[in-house]
Amino acid sequence: MRTHDAHAGPFPDKPTPSARSPRRCSAPLRTLEFLKDIWRPLLVEAPVDEIARRGSLEGLPLRWLPAGRDLTFSGDPFGIWRDGCLFVFVEDFDYRTAHGTIGVHVLDERLRWIEKRTVLHEPWHLSYPIVFEWDDEIWLLPEASGSESLALYRAREFPWHWEKVATITLDVVPLDATPVRRDGLWWLFYGAAGSARERLTLLNVAWAEDLLGPWTPHPLNPVLRDMRGARPGGRAFEHQGNLALPIQDCTRSYGSALRLLHVSTLDRDQFQARAGGKFLAPSGATPFLDGCHTLSAAGPVTLVDVKRRHASFKGLTMRPRRDLAKLAARWTNRAQTGPDRS
Repeated sequence: MRTHDAHAGPFPDKPTPSARSPRRCSAPLRTLEFLKDIWRPLLVEAPVDEIARRGSLEGLPLRWLPAGRDLTFSGDPFGIWRDGCLFVFVEDFDYRTAHGTIGVHVLDERLRWIEKRTVLHEPWHLSYPIVFEWDDEIWLLPEASGSESLALYRAREFPWHWEKVATITLDVVPLDATPVRRDGLWWLFYGAAGSARERLTLLNVAWAEDLLGPWTPHPLNPVLRDMRGARPGGRAFEHQGNLALPIQDCTRSYGSALRLLHVSTLDRDQFQARAGGKFLAPSGATPFLDGCHTLSAAGPVTLVDVKRRHASFKGLTMRPRRDLAKLAARWTNRAQTGPDRS
């Protein structure tokens, strides 16, 4: 059976879009172009199970990862420990290009920052770089909805070089796909790249016997419809006998908070779950208090990202500059190839 949480409070008819959800120009959009969501990753010095028991991030020791330059941000942190180091994979987004790439921060065993590099770049936007180990290999499953597909990568030389090994085909173009191994099967939670509202409020599930597929969508999809938000927001984990999946709460704005979805029944035919209370950005993250949309376990520590709304007059020029650059590229291509005589 499906358990759909009831509507809890007002949800805007036009939810605040992320950088991944462009819309046609309007007065509200021009306001959004002026106000930029700037995300920044935080390392919380507590395991995710302790955070789940507390029901809050407040009062826990925090460590910032380095910030980027103006009109850029890093978000969606996922970590993995190898050879005594913590590798934190992030989405790196530049408002100048409206394009995301995948970077990795390297920290030593005492959580001291060592370096950062870009490790994956595609012609389309990449985000949500969930990284995990299976069968003595390291895998990366970033969101790539701009390509209308979902590609699974395997480390050729961890963490710097990756090779695409499979395309995962599902019932919708997936957002923030989150895999977990449970009861002898692979499960994949994902949002749907539909309307602006559907992108935030629907949760789907698929299963497979092998990580490389084939994947079978759950017959009850979408297994959750929640006007507060249902899009995955971090690595799933076991908590008090149930599977816990972080999901976004977008009641105030995109990624304004997180909740844990406690899944009590998950098999090929049934799904039952209930959502818990909100996790907000902790006061120690000031001035990044406008959102928190990733909660990701990494052994003895947990990774989150927090948001501030940044007013930028430069931001008003980003879209026109991108449009002019595209127009110039088309004219250059036409001049080089000649007119279309078809």
